[in-house]
Formats: sequence, structure tokens, C-alpha cells
Amino acid sequence: MERIEIEAKINEFLVEEMEIEAGAIVAEARLKEDLGLDSLDFVDIVVIVEKAFGFKIKIEEMAGVITVCDFYDYIASKIKE
Repeated sequence: MERIEIEAKINEFLVEEMEIEAGAIVAEARLKEDLGLDSLDFVDIVVIVEKAFGFKIKIEEMAGVITVCDFYDYIASKIKE
């Protein structure tokens, strides 16, 4: 899967499932502070990502995921493994 496809898929579920405005989803946006995601949202995101991308997320690995770009990078790295 190409990086652009990963980003599009992530952006799509952030808009549709998390109800974030598309214009707010920029690489430097912080998931918690800027997009308003909370711990319950992260549980939903884990389920969505596991279904959409076909791998299990380890919560401790998500600790360093702060921005949207970090999230793209994390998903891309797991797909290439």
C-alpha cells in the first residue's frame, strides 16, 4: 500500500468515524490537543485501524504518536513489516 493511500484511508476514517473536519487534518496537527481526540477515541481508532489495515496495534507503541504525521508514519511502518 502506498503512503498516499494510507494517508487517504486514515483521513477518511478521522472524518467519518471521529467526526473531525477535513480541513483540520494536517500533518502537524496534534491528535489530542488540536483534533480533540481522547482516550476513548483512541480505543475506537485501534479497532478501526486493525480492521482497515489488518494488523494488531500495541497500545505502548502508540505512546510516541502525537501528530497526524506520526500516525501516518506509524501505520506505514507496520504495513511494511
